[in-house]
Amino acid sequence: MATNMHGLENGIQENQQNKQSAESSKMSLLIAKWWLLFLNFAYCAVGTIGGPLLLRLYYLHGGSRKWIPGWLQTVGFPIHLVPILILYSQRSPGVKFFASPKLLLCAAVIGVFTRLDNFMYSLGLSYLPLVFTAFFSFIIARQKFTPFSINAVVLMTLGAVMLGLRNNGDRPQGVTSSEYMLGYILTIAAAGLLGFVLPVTEVTYAKATHSITYAIVLQFQFCTTLFATIFCSIGMIANKDFQAIPREATQFDLGAWKYYLLLASSAVVWQLMFLGIMGTIFCTSSLFAGIMNATLLPFTQIAGVIVYKEKFTGEKGMALALSLWGFASYFYGAYRDNKKQTQKEVEVK
Repeated sequence: MATNMHGLENGIQENQQNKQSAESSKMSLLIAKWWLLFLNFAYCAVGTIGGPLLLRLYYLHGGSRKWIPGWLQTVGFPIHLVPILILYSQRSPGVKFFASPKLLLCAAVIGVFTRLDNFMYSLGLSYLPLVFTAFFSFIIARQKFTPFSINAVVLMTLGAVMLGLRNNGDRPQGVTSSEYMLGYILTIAAAGLLGFVLPVTEVTYAKATHSITYAIVLQFQFCTTLFATIFCSIGMIANKDFQAIPREATQFDLGAWKYYLLLASSAVVWQLMFLGIMGTIFCTSSLFAGIMNATLLPFTQIAGVIVYKEKFTGEKGMALALSLWGFASYFYGAYRDNKKQTQKEVEVK
């Protein structure tokens, strides 16, 4: 009898230790995921704010090619090899490291769509990706909406519309009203395409036959931008943009070496943005990636005020307030949902 009681006590103690170990492992995984999300947010912030500033600098000081800016948004893909090789050297035995051919094929297709989006984006600034992301997230990724997430989408979309429609004061010299409107229409199309790409990426992750690791996310992004660059390079060759680069460098207002520095910086910065978006989808969802991108959009305008001495209009201030309000609404809704889920888990235990 004493032996049975002793065995029972050992079993209970072992069970408690297993639960504590599982909870500790779960907490460590959660902390690591939050750090990864923060890192991807930083990448996205640098790219979302810095990319348009560099693009604007290119056009303000003599840049005139239409394919080069779009090409720069993807040509920096080789930098992904550095973290991929680091992660490969530290890989755990028995864990699948390389992405499947099917997943890479999906990445290649998404890369072509990304290239089309980049080309339209290079003709102007994209203001409305969130509303399209929300729509396609609901249709494609079966994203669940709450009153808080809907409120966030509406507020941020209003802010984006305000930035786009009341931005005539920032129109570059020599651009007619019809050209400006055409650019705005193209950027709406680019936003719609981006809104389609983000949920498709989320679904691709979900449908993968093997578990998605961050190393696979990097490979996915590498393949996406590789094929986007190939697609764009064909257009560059047809438009003779490669031959135009040295000539444009000599005519650049800031000098040739600053021209090449601008191109190299743009390539790196844009890759950070795309990597941040893909990583955010990996950590959360395509809807959150869209909301994060929309939140950063007004800060791009503020950066333009600081760097290029643009006017800080009431519309820009209102857009910033609406975006922050929408972001807070989304996070409050996520907090409530997480709290309810935690309570349910406690009740089950």
